[in-house]
Amino acid sequence: MFQGSMVALVTPMMEDGSVDENSLRGLIDWHIGQGTDAIVAVGTTGESATLDEQEHCRLIRQVIEFVAGRVPVIAGTGANSTTEAIRLTECAREAGADACLLVTPYYNKPTQEGLFLHHKAVAEAVAIPQLLYNVPGRTACDMLPETVGRLSKISNIVGVKEATGELERVAAIRELSGDGFDIISGDDATARELVLAGGQGVISVTANVAPAAMHQMVKAALQGDEVGALEIDQRLAVLHRDLFLEANPIPVKWALTEMGMMPGGIRLPLTPLAEQFHDPLRQALSQAGVI
Repeated sequence: MFQGSMVALVTPMMEDGSVDENSLRGLIDWHIGQGTDAIVAVGTTGESATLDEQEHCRLIRQVIEFVAGRVPVIAGTGANSTTEAIRLTECAREAGADACLLVTPYYNKPTQEGLFLHHKAVAEAVAIPQLLYNVPGRTACDMLPETVGRLSKISNIVGVKEATGELERVAAIRELSGDGFDIISGDDATARELVLAGGQGVISVTANVAPAAMHQMVKAALQGDEVGALEIDQRLAVLHRDLFLEANPIPVKWALTEMGMMPGGIRLPLTPLAEQFHDPLRQALSQAGVI
């Protein structure tokens, strides 16, 4: 249902932490002009954890308004409370999102049965295409391929963002879920290999600063052009690494500010990028041809 380079869009903020709507519109126009295949709003990179429900829903509506149907919009609506996830997902449906991305419930450490029942409840409550999101490095909760396979049988659960970087999971998920189920990378460093192994694309942090290159890399991989995809990916490899010098989205927001794309606001408990990482990240941006 979805494929290509899908940016995990930052939420631009003023220095006081308020959302900068002008920069948001500018970023969206830039991404569409650069070939980004879909916009993912209010995910981890969009600082969803520091937005209240009202802000969260307002931001989804703004992104949909600014995109104006030019590319699909996938709204991050996951929560560690099932009822909250249902409310956010319904908000995205009402706003006109093309799909929702639901992270596994974090901190709670649910069982595999709990994960199944959580996602089943959201899918049955809200009639919108839904992507599962497995990122155990952040959530302390790993949704196993067997659970993904069970959930894939629910008609409006259409894919999974797999962010473990474990490429062997692609074959397992594909076998358990079938060919019509999207497998999307959530790990830029292994996205090329995942797509070449049969995945549909990436929800990308790197695409925030190098959208055209990420689009071309994933396009080449989708076409089976291993050499072309590798050539682009090698140029981006330092960005895949250095955009995680501190917790995402600290480095990528600093990079976009350095590029003149938005102010430097970020919300506590996140803090601006430490001074010691400025020069390494500048060098990474330069090496990748971004600045």
